[in-house]
Amino acid sequence: MSHKYEYAGFWIRFGAAILDTIIIIVALIPLTMLFGGGDTSVSSDGFSSFQFMSTFDWIWQILTAVFYIFCWIKFAGTPGKRLLRLKVLDEKTGEHVSVGQGIIRYIGYFPATLVLFIGLIWVAFDPKKQGWHDKMAKTVVVKEL
Repeated sequence: MSHKYEYAGFWIRFGAAILDTIIIIVALIPLTMLFGGGDTSVSSDGFSSFQFMSTFDWIWQILTAVFYIFCWIKFAGTPGKRLLRLKVLDEKTGEHVSVGQGIIRYIGYFPATLVLFIGLIWVAFDPKKQGWHDKMAKTVVVKEL
């Protein structure tokens, strides 16, 4: 890597994830109100019934994935990461990630979170501060010095 970097640890990455979640929620609230979402209804017995995953939910999931992948490719990080001066980079070259790496990294969140978030907690103990999703995509998250 041509610049000086330090691997970003668990807590700063956790903070960036919280910022990203807030940003996405703030963006989704007006859109959800505008387009309608959250299929809930009250049945005759007075209990609410929830549909597991509506088409609307799938669309938001896809849009969220596209948003994250686009940010990693174009800006080397999501808004939360960039606000904290973090970058998601290719592990070998130190350059922005490729489309393929972005997709693999996003998909990697599923196994990383499946069992008690162990694949994300892994960041705290890994020498390169990589979560399972980073290892799968061959990416690192670094602090800009």
